[in-house]
Amino acid sequence: MSEIEKLLPGYNCGSCGFRQCRDFAAELKSPEDLHKCPFLIRENFQDNARKILLLLGADIPLDEKIVGIIDGIEADFTLAPLKDECSCREDIHPFDGSIEIEAGDILRYRPLGCPITHFAKVIEKTPGGIYTVHLVGPLHRLGNDDFKFKDVGLCMILAFDGKVAKGKIPKVGQTVKFVPEYCMMQKVHSGMVVGVEGRNVRIEAIDLKVW
Repeated sequence: MSEIEKLLPGYNCGSCGFRQCRDFAAELKSPEDLHKCPFLIRENFQDNARKILLLLGADIPLDEKIVGIIDGIEADFTLAPLKDECSCREDIHPFDGSIEIEAGDILRYRPLGCPITHFAKVIEKTPGGIYTVHLVGPLHRLGNDDFKFKDVGLCMILAFDGKVAKGKIPKVGQTVKFVPEYCMMQKVHSGMVVGVEGRNVRIEAIDLKVW
């Protein structure tokens, strides 16, 4: 308990449900309980969090690297869907603006810079021809003649909203390299972080070419 207490922030803020960090350390029994401290997910306490996890018996590789399969580039983190969602949210902009698109539509498109055809469900339509989508294919969609979609052709990928699953939580304003967990090619993407809330991040200025 004393070793864990030394690694806690020591702010005694009460957010974990205990009056003092010392009380939290005394009751901390499993790695799953660590999320109750809102400060341990911040970058300046992540080394401490990993040490606490090891003290609690979690198997955490300290030198694990995230490497894109298709390009061999090392990434900063993998990006997973937000809680209870099927994929990361993506903001896309079709180059062909003549097609009528509404929330609920299924789109077939190819992201600029990617050779893979994607299928996505529109969850929000915003002015300027930008659509927020969840990916729903292609693996189980190809070859299904009954599957209805709108073919919108080439699209620019503008942003990702997701959760850092593996790797360090970035800072706002940081240019990052990341791998979406559901990416078929496991290709490293890049972009700039414009929002961080816990492990949830928003990344804009997306580029599929990592120099």
